[in-house]
Amino acid sequence: MEEKVVATNRKAYHDYFIQETYEAGISLLGTEVKSLREGKANLKDSYAIVKNSEVFLLNCHISPYSHGNILNHDPLRTRKLLLNRKEINKLYGHITQKGLTLIPLKIYFKNGKAKVEIGLAKGKRQYEKREAVKEKEARREMERHLKGK
Repeated sequence: MEEKVVATNRKAYHDYFIQETYEAGISLLGTEVKSLREGKANLKDSYAIVKNSEVFLLNCHISPYSHGNILNHDPLRTRKLLLNRKEINKLYGHITQKGLTLIPLKIYFKNGKAKVEIGLAKGKRQYEKREAVKEKEARREMERHLKGK
C-alpha cells in the first residue's frame, strides 16, 4: 500500500481545527492525472462543498500538463469527489448544523489512484492561532533543551 503525496495544505492545520478526516477519490481528466504525477498541484485556497448530494472540490489548482496540447484542462475547474453515500450524508449534516467546512488536506496517489484527504474543519480565531504558535515554540524549545543534555 504505497502512498505518494503530491500536495499538502500546510495552512489548514494553522487556520482550522481539524475534527475528522475522510479519504475521497477524485474525478480527473487524463492531463490532470499526468500533471499530478509531475507534482504540480496547489491546495492553498481550496475547499469542498456538498451540492445535490455530491461533493465538489473548488479552487484546487492543478497546473496544465507540460507536454499537453490545446486539449489541456482548465487549472481551476471544479472537480467531483467520490465518496460513499453514507459519508456524504454525514458530512452534509455536519456542515449545515455546526458551521463546519470541508478543507482538502492533501492529494496523493494510493495504489495508482488519485485520492484527496479532506478534513471536517472549524475555523480558528486570531488569538487561537497565536496560542498554537506559542505552544509549538515552547515544545521546540523543550525538545532542543532535552536534546542538548
